[in-house]
Amino acid sequence: MTPVRPLAVVGPTGTGKSALALAIADLLAHERPVEVVNADAMQLYRGMDIGTAKLSLHDRRGIPHHQLDVLDVTETATVARYQQAASADIEAIAARGALPLVVGGSMLYIQSLLDEWTFPATDATVRARWEDRLAEIGVAALHRELARVDAAAAESILPSDGRRIVRALEVVELTGRPFAASAPRIGEPRWGAVIIGLDWETAVLDERLAQRTDMMFADGLVDEVVGLLDRGLRDGVTAARALGYAQVIADLDEGGDGSGAREPTFVGTRRYVRRQRSWFRRDHRISWLDGAAAGNADRALRIWRDVS
Repeated sequence: MTPVRPLAVVGPTGTGKSALALAIADLLAHERPVEVVNADAMQLYRGMDIGTAKLSLHDRRGIPHHQLDVLDVTETATVARYQQAASADIEAIAARGALPLVVGGSMLYIQSLLDEWTFPATDATVRARWEDRLAEIGVAALHRELARVDAAAAESILPSDGRRIVRALEVVELTGRPFAASAPRIGEPRWGAVIIGLDWETAVLDERLAQRTDMMFADGLVDEVVGLLDRGLRDGVTAARALGYAQVIADLDEGGDGSGAREPTFVGTRRYVRRQRSWFRRDHRISWLDGAAAGNADRALRIWRDVS
């Protein structure tokens, strides 16, 4: 049996990627099974449900979903681990004749999966030295140090993202080359995957994000965060920085009840969406669909069939 060409649904947060994936699965129900491979980094975590808009087991409607709930909040999510695990999922799904449907908006995770990305070496001693430097001078100052040795890397990494700044400095030191030299090149997608992008007009998407944020807080995001703090969320390197979770933790630490995190969460999400849009729009392989249009599942499948 010839393995099935994967289909990826990507794009900014809040555009309706999960709903589109379910609609695609419904349309294909009488032709072949569909299995979803999550590509949202924070949906890897058990218990991080409300703030990541993770589909409940009921809402998955019996469709297998892979790479959900595979990490405790104290564990560190890495692109390399995800690439290995998700690649194995895709190949197993395709080999049994089902459609691997990759769904998410975590930019590096998606590119690591769909491009042949070989990760540069790591060295615990070098990394520890840069982590000590981060603790000594703070994230903003370390970002300035990165800018002095690799301006392009500093431009692409948020000044608040201490973990990526440390990683970039580690790679530069170990390889003697700019951090970007280790990034994958955009070429033929792995497995011949077809990539669909979903987006909305900016003002409309901003309103969707505002409604989404309100709903998360109404549905109990603060209580979810409090429960996860008891399970070690604060000790997590990556989980504690997730949008919504980081803002609630900060509000609680300042003596609030968590509700003050609503506006910072919305602002942070809107800023992240701008970064996602800029990243994905550089990828010429993506066929874009207007989230406001009807019939996007049909359009996505037509594109997939035309290529397949």
